[in-house]
Amino acid sequence: MRCEKMSSFIVMDIVKEAEKYDDCIHFEIGQPDLPPSPNVKQALHVSIDDDRFSYTQSHGLSALREKIAAYYQSNYGVGIDIDQIFLTPGTSGAFLIAYALTLGKNATLGFSDPSYPCYKNFAYLLDIHPCFMPIGKEDGFELHVKDLKPHALDALQISSPANPTGNIYDAQNLEALIRYCREHAVAFISDELYHGLTYEKKAHCALEFGSDNVYVINGFSKYYCMPGLRLGWVIVPKNKIRHAEMVAQNFFICAPSLSQYGALEAFDEQYLTKIKAEFKARRDFLYAELSQLFAIDAKPEGAFYIWANVSKYSNDGFAFAKELLENIHIAVTPGIDFGQNGTHCYVRFAYTRSIEHMREGIERLKNYLKDKQ
Repeated sequence: MRCEKMSSFIVMDIVKEAEKYDDCIHFEIGQPDLPPSPNVKQALHVSIDDDRFSYTQSHGLSALREKIAAYYQSNYGVGIDIDQIFLTPGTSGAFLIAYALTLGKNATLGFSDPSYPCYKNFAYLLDIHPCFMPIGKEDGFELHVKDLKPHALDALQISSPANPTGNIYDAQNLEALIRYCREHAVAFISDELYHGLTYEKKAHCALEFGSDNVYVINGFSKYYCMPGLRLGWVIVPKNKIRHAEMVAQNFFICAPSLSQYGALEAFDEQYLTKIKAEFKARRDFLYAELSQLFAIDAKPEGAFYIWANVSKYSNDGFAFAKELLENIHIAVTPGIDFGQNGTHCYVRFAYTRSIEHMREGIERLKNYLKDKQ
């Protein structure tokens, strides 16, 4: 019954269908096309040559956790004990640890609508009740304390920068949410996977505003351009370290060893500055072009997505996405993957390919849509 409630990602059907077209323009997948730092690749080669194929401890490599702790100290002024950090198989493993530590059967997990589809699917799988709270352009695509008050939550999950909207939570609002959750014994889970991919506005870490009830999730897939290495992390409160260790041991023993050794060289600031600049240039290009074709509720402040309202052309974003793929070989993600709050009028564009690639897609869109106005 739990699995029956889960929904598949429609975008994966789009991906499968897009493989039929050699000339397909890809706006659908949220993975960077850029390689990780050359230092990462060198570290992987060395690790293979040194036969580093054994398990690590369930926490993960101490050296890597020390680098992650140093990252939080230098970027957010937050001190973390490395034993609070658990390396996981992607952020999916991090979600499982956070949910296992905070939510029992029939507990309630709150999150925004729209939001990342895995939140609700993990909830269904674990017999957790998902609580969908609508957000929109009128509130900056942020949840606020007023949204939480009508609900009896056991945990709240937010993402900042967010998928699919690209918004960043304001520091004042983030602090207010964490304070409310602490006062009402609600665990606060912060998905910060797109930190680093921020442009004009700073993304704050939830740990800046509390730690006793805060769980922070991040990983190497997006900013560090290592999606296929499947490596994430979760930071848990100090009083949950032993519990998290037991969960990690039983769920996955440890994160992939080779990925951990490679990630030791991922914090290459000189290289990452170039990555950030490239994605900002892509955002600026695609936002300027799509704004001429669709209603864009907000310019994305982070991540690499644009949330586009297509109601000018269709009241069914899924049908519209299929139409674009079949007729002009452009792949986008239907909005209904991300919830039910008006999402049928939206599609998500990912700027994870080069400007040259996207420019071809824009020309096809312009020529196709001029006949539909």
